[in-house]
Amino acid sequence: MGNLTGKDGLSLVADIGGTNTRVALARGPIVDRATVMRHSNADHPDLASVLAQYLAQNDIATDQISGICVAAAGPVHDGVARLTNLDWQIDRETLRRTLGAQKVAVLNDLQAQGHAIGHIDADDLDIIIAQPTVPDHAAKLVVGLGTGFNACPVFDTNAGRFVPPSEAGHVSLPALGGSMAALTAAMMEDFGFASVEEVLSGRGISYLHRVLHGEAALPAQIMADLDAGEARAQATAAGFVQIMGTVVGDLALSHLPFGGVYLVGGVSRAFAPYLDRFGFADHLRAKGRFADFMGRFGIFVVRDDYAALTGCASHLAKL
Repeated sequence: MGNLTGKDGLSLVADIGGTNTRVALARGPIVDRATVMRHSNADHPDLASVLAQYLAQNDIATDQISGICVAAAGPVHDGVARLTNLDWQIDRETLRRTLGAQKVAVLNDLQAQGHAIGHIDADDLDIIIAQPTVPDHAAKLVVGLGTGFNACPVFDTNAGRFVPPSEAGHVSLPALGGSMAALTAAMMEDFGFASVEEVLSGRGISYLHRVLHGEAALPAQIMADLDAGEARAQATAAGFVQIMGTVVGDLALSHLPFGGVYLVGGVSRAFAPYLDRFGFADHLRAKGRFADFMGRFGIFVVRDDYAALTGCASHLAKL
C-alpha cells in the first residue's frame, strides 16, 4: 500500500478489537504497513493511553497529526462508540481535544471494512462466486464473521461513499430444517433468544458443535479435526456453512448488493477453503423462485487483515 516518509501531515488510524488495538500512520488514503503496531488492551485503561504510547514509541508529537479515525468493535452513535467486549468508550470530541487533530472520525469496525472496499489488492480477495459485470457505483455488502457477527451495506453516491452503521448480528436466526432444526430450540433455552451472532461467530462454532454432538470443543480443535477428516467436525462445519449461506442470502435480498458481497473476519477466512465443499452457494441460492436471481451477487472473502485500517484512512481522506 505504499511507504510514507516524513512526519508532517500524518493521520493516525486505529482498529480496536476486544483483545488488541492496532495503530498505524497514514497519509491521505494510504496506510504505511511498516508502522502498524499491536497493543494489548489489557495493558491500557483507555484508547488515549494506547495512542500516547504509540506516538511516543514513534517519536511523533501530537501537533504532527492532522487527523485520526478509529474503528471500534461495537455500536457507534453520534460519534461515541461503546465496545461490545471491552469496557472502553470512544468519544470523537474527546479524541479531538486530546490530539488537537483537525479531522476526527469514529466508525464501527464493519463500517471501516466497508470504506476499504475498492482499496484492497486483488491478491487479497478469494472469489467464492464470480461477480457479474456491473457499474462501479453498484451497492455492495460487507459481512463480518469473527469474534461476533455484523453486516453493513456500502453505497457509492454522488456525495461520496455512505456506509451506514448496523448491528445485524443480533437479529433473529432464520428458521432451519433438517439436522439444524433443534438449534433454535436449544438457543431459546440457553439464551432466551436465537440470534445470528450466537452461531455465526468464533464462539458459535463451539456452540453448534455442542448442540449437534453433545460435547464441548474449542474452535481451533474443531478446525483441526475438520482438516483431519473427523466426522463430527465435518458435520459441524457443514451445519455452519448451511447457516452462513442462508443468512448471507437473506442479507443479499435485503440490501441487493449487485456490486458484490465481501466476507471479512477470521472466521470467514478460516471457512473459505470449505465453502464450496459444504455447498455455501447452494444454501445461499435456496430462496425458492428467487434462486436464479441470487446468482447476480458475487461473493468474495477478504484476506487483507489490515482492511479496517485502510478503510479508516480512506474515510478520513474524504472528510
